[in-house]
Amino acid sequence: MRVDVRLDVCRCGFRRRQPPPIDTGDTAWLLVATCLVLMMNIPGLALFYCGMVRKKNVLATAVQAFAVAALVTVMWFVVGYSLAFTNGGDLNGVIGSLARAFGAGLQGSVHELAKTVPENVFLMYQATFAIITPAIIAGAFAERMRFSAMMWFMALWLLFVYVPVAHWVWGGGFLGSAGVLDFAGGLVVHLNAGMAGLVCCLVIGKRQGYGVEYMAPHNLVLTLIGTSLLWVGWFGFNAGSALASGELAGSAMLNTHISAAVAALVWMSVEWASRGKPSVLGILSGAVAGLGTITPAAGYVEPWAAMVIGFAAGLVCYWASVVVKTSLGYDDSLDVFGVHGVGGILGTIMAGVFATRLINDVNKGQPVGLIDGNAGQVLTQLYGVVAVTIFCGVATWIILKVVDAMVGLRATRDEETEGLDAALHGERVQ
Repeated sequence: MRVDVRLDVCRCGFRRRQPPPIDTGDTAWLLVATCLVLMMNIPGLALFYCGMVRKKNVLATAVQAFAVAALVTVMWFVVGYSLAFTNGGDLNGVIGSLARAFGAGLQGSVHELAKTVPENVFLMYQATFAIITPAIIAGAFAERMRFSAMMWFMALWLLFVYVPVAHWVWGGGFLGSAGVLDFAGGLVVHLNAGMAGLVCCLVIGKRQGYGVEYMAPHNLVLTLIGTSLLWVGWFGFNAGSALASGELAGSAMLNTHISAAVAALVWMSVEWASRGKPSVLGILSGAVAGLGTITPAAGYVEPWAAMVIGFAAGLVCYWASVVVKTSLGYDDSLDVFGVHGVGGILGTIMAGVFATRLINDVNKGQPVGLIDGNAGQVLTQLYGVVAVTIFCGVATWIILKVVDAMVGLRATRDEETEGLDAALHGERVQ
C-alpha cells in the first residue's frame, strides 16, 4: 500500500514540510531484510568462524564479529553513511559529503536509491552491509592478530576502503557511472573483503605451527549452525537489495537459494571424488561460495543462470581454497580470499555475461549483459574488478603497516601458544 501525504498548512499560514510518499510494504520488507543481514554477522558469521578455529581461540574469534558490529555501527552513523551515500559535489566520483554526518537531515527524507522507504531505514540497512564486510576479513587472520590491532584496522579500513568503494559502486561514484553492475556486493563486499583478507594473511604471516601441526576445527556443529544462519540471512542481503517488496526481490531470493544449493552439491561432489569422503566443512564452504558468487548477479539473471553461477562457484572456489592455497602456501585461516574474494570476482564477471533486461531493465530497454546482446558489459565488469582489487590491496597494505607501527599487529609466540582467549581476553571455553 502506498501512503499519500497531502499538503498541510499550519495555523501561522506557513506550509509544513511535506514528507515524500512512503510505501509501507517496501518499508516493512526492508526492515525485515535489515534484521536478516545483521543476523548474518551476529550470530551467523561469529558461529561460522568460531567453529572452524581451535578451542583455545573460540572466544577471541567470536567476539571479533560482535566488536566489529558495535564499532562500525557508531562510525557508520557518525560519518560513514554520509561519505558513502551523499553527493560529494566536485569529488562525487570519488567520495560523498558530510551532509548526513550524525544523521543530519534524515527526518522526513528518502534516498534517491530507495524512494519508497524512509531514509533512516535505508541508512540502517546499509549499516548492516558495512558491519559484515570488515567482519569477513577477520577469518583470514584468525588465531594470530592482537585484539587492539584488529579494532584499529577495522576502523581505518571501514573509512578508507569500504566507504570509498561503496560510494564508487552504489553512491554515485565513477564505477556506478561507468555502468558496473553489482546488485548486492560482489565488489563492495566480497571482493573487497577477500582481497583485504589475502593482504592481511600475507603481511601478518602464518600461524605458529602452520603446515606442521594439525589445526582441526574445534566444533563443526557451530559452523553448520552459522552457515545455516548465513544462508537464511542472505535473503535479506540479496533480495533486500531490490530495496522494494516485489518481483525483483523474488528473483533475487530465488537465484540466491538456487546458487547456494548447487554450489554446495558441487563442492561436496568434487571433494568426494578427489578425497574419498564428503566432509561437513566442504559442503558448508560450497554453500557460502554459492551465496557470495551469486550476490552481484542476484537481481540481474534468470534462475537457470543462477544454476550455472552456482556450479562455477563450487568448482572455482574449491580450486582456489584447496589447490591454489596449498600450492602457494599462504595461511588464509578460514579461506576468506578463496571463497569471498574469488567468488566476488567470478560473480561480478558472470553478472556481465548473464544479466538480462527480462529480470532487471537497468538500461531502459537496451541490452544489459552478454547474452542479452551487450558484450561490452563483460569488459565493464572487469574494469570494476581491477579497480577494486588494486585499490583495496594497496590501501589495506598501508593500513596494516600503520597499525603495526601504532600497536603491533600480531600476538606474541607465547600468546599464540597459550591461545588468544586466555592471553588477550582472560577467558576460556571449558
